[in-house]
Amino acid sequence: MTKKTTQFKRLLHSGKLEFLMEAHNGLTAKLVEEAGFKGIWASGLTLSAAMGVRDSNEASWTQVLEVVELMSDASSVPILLDADTGYGNFNNVRRLVHKLEQRNIPAMCIEDKVFPKTNSFLNEKHQLLADAEEFAGKIKAAKDTQQDCDFCVVARIEAFILGLGLNETLDRAHAYCSAGADAILVHSKLSSPDQILAFMSQWKENCPVVIVPTTYYQTPAEVFDRAGVSIVIWANHLLRASTAAMQSVASIIYQTRSVAAVQEHIVPVKEIFRLQNAAELEAAELRYLPVRPPALTCPVPSSKPDVSAYPIAGDLIPLNSRPL
Repeated sequence: MTKKTTQFKRLLHSGKLEFLMEAHNGLTAKLVEEAGFKGIWASGLTLSAAMGVRDSNEASWTQVLEVVELMSDASSVPILLDADTGYGNFNNVRRLVHKLEQRNIPAMCIEDKVFPKTNSFLNEKHQLLADAEEFAGKIKAAKDTQQDCDFCVVARIEAFILGLGLNETLDRAHAYCSAGADAILVHSKLSSPDQILAFMSQWKENCPVVIVPTTYYQTPAEVFDRAGVSIVIWANHLLRASTAAMQSVASIIYQTRSVAAVQEHIVPVKEIFRLQNAAELEAAELRYLPVRPPALTCPVPSSKPDVSAYPIAGDLIPLNSRPL
């Protein structure tokens, strides 16, 4: 099978619009692959939400790695990890790349904010951009550290999020591309794609562009394709869908004191077993476990003891008549 790093690099350079779907654990990673997506977005927002913490680096990077490793084990398509700001400075980024390669995670996206990060859709007064030169140093450090030449670093630009405009966004994109970024992620929270399309009209570098249309979701994919976008990320939709379903089911069960009303709205348990690949374990048990004989059981005595094997009274010899 083609390496996951190579798979992801081919997605970036396929020459057509590609899509990544969000996942936040091993089960959702498998669902994304089964739906037909060629790659997975390991979202910082949804990973942290699934852990019950805020998207402000409250989950440690090692906790994130544990989950993403399970996601990689559960799927055969490449994962792009939303690695926030790289969890620190250039040195943290170097160690992160080393650990991602160990876990077969083929790509990471780091954003040009200060650590700890603030989610892009929260109060912009709390958003702080990193120094562009310092962030370029993180990209260089990542590229110098990687052992697999196909490992990809995606540089995410947050200038539009802070209202800094097209020129600042382009300046940063050029700097990050020069530092070795394999792709640029341009982020916007407008309800229209205007900022993205303006950027694409000015972007002439041979460096792929990734976008996340969470707020401008009504834009047809053909618009992004014509503009030259390489990858679209659907960034948080499985978590949002499952949250709505779980809230509804939990409420119905609580109110009715029964699970009868929800049975037709949930998958059977055997579907969970299938997704867990329980059949493979059953086959492996036949191959690797010893064949054991049926367990031995003691005979159950009848209500009346069988005395045929014992001497009858007339056969008994008195003790005083036995030879000494």
